[in-house]
Amino acid sequence: MKRTIIIILLIVLLLPACRASEALTVAAKGAVLIDAASGRILFAQNADQPYPMASTTKVMTTLLALEQASLDEPVTAGKNAAGVTGTSMYLSEGETLSMEHMLYGLMLRSGNDAAVAVAEHVAGSVPAFAEMMNARAKELNANAHFVNPHGLDADGHQTSALGLARIMREAMQNPTFRTITGTTRKIVPWVGNEYSRVLENKNRLLTTYEGATGGKTGFTNKAGRCLVFSAERDGLELIGAVLNCPTWFDTATVMLDYGFDNFRMERAYDPGEAVREIAVVNGIDEAVEAVADGGLMGAVRIGVPVDVSVSLPPAIDAPVRAGDILGSAEIKSDGDVIARCDLVAAATVEQVSLAQAFTRLLRNWFWWAQPATP
Repeated sequence: MKRTIIIILLIVLLLPACRASEALTVAAKGAVLIDAASGRILFAQNADQPYPMASTTKVMTTLLALEQASLDEPVTAGKNAAGVTGTSMYLSEGETLSMEHMLYGLMLRSGNDAAVAVAEHVAGSVPAFAEMMNARAKELNANAHFVNPHGLDADGHQTSALGLARIMREAMQNPTFRTITGTTRKIVPWVGNEYSRVLENKNRLLTTYEGATGGKTGFTNKAGRCLVFSAERDGLELIGAVLNCPTWFDTATVMLDYGFDNFRMERAYDPGEAVREIAVVNGIDEAVEAVADGGLMGAVRIGVPVDVSVSLPPAIDAPVRAGDILGSAEIKSDGDVIARCDLVAAATVEQVSLAQAFTRLLRNWFWWAQPATP
């Protein structure tokens, strides 16, 4: 009997480990789940293969608009915007709304008309805006190529799941984007109409998944159902993307559950936290603090040991400028580098002048020359 109980206990203890090691497969042509803090890939399935992306395109459109324009700028819908096909917030030619209201129509209603209006406002034309989108994707190391700002099918308009997740990760670092993508319902003006526009977010994870923070849906006949999504629990935020996925919301739920069940957030240093003092040779100050630039944190597998390593020289020559890179710190787990950050100087330390060096020498000499106190 005692032996049976021991065997049962061992099986129970091993269940979480077995679950964590199970190979996850999903009903999507391309899928990925990453840690928002570090960008680490937690799950991938054809994650580097490009596919059409439909209206998930609008994450990049919104990100660029927020980077290039202010929310209160008036945006006027031209002929191209009013005449675009597909989902719409029903802009009339010549209708003017604030950039903020256009972006809500873009993200919640998935308005293709709003996407064209925003693109023409920011760049002057859709082709010029697409060039900006591609340049920004390159900066983010995102495997994506854009032809338009809305995601209607076009030759060459595609992204990999990982590329889309990286774009979403960058966008989620913008507080205004986080607010917009996390809004379930928004009322905006409808010029020339006695009613206002009531915009409902198409991302139903916001109301069905605990901790959901944002995302964007997309669908065309060529792209199938596409979804980029995010959720946060206990300090761990996950970002996922699925391309051509018939069970998009159910699949997103499975992927997020997998992430939260198997990973936790390891927070080594907060942004700007002091890590160590470094001696400054020939500096006005004798030492400077090395602080974590952007913080050091990342998702680590539950139950796997973690090591935090710091690489800093024992001393550095003056002058030192605030923000100078002095070294680095890493989180390692199971032999892998989970996250890395630069360690930078917290303050400027000027080099001592000849007169200051002579004064310091005299001061030290007098201190050493003082007779010892009995």
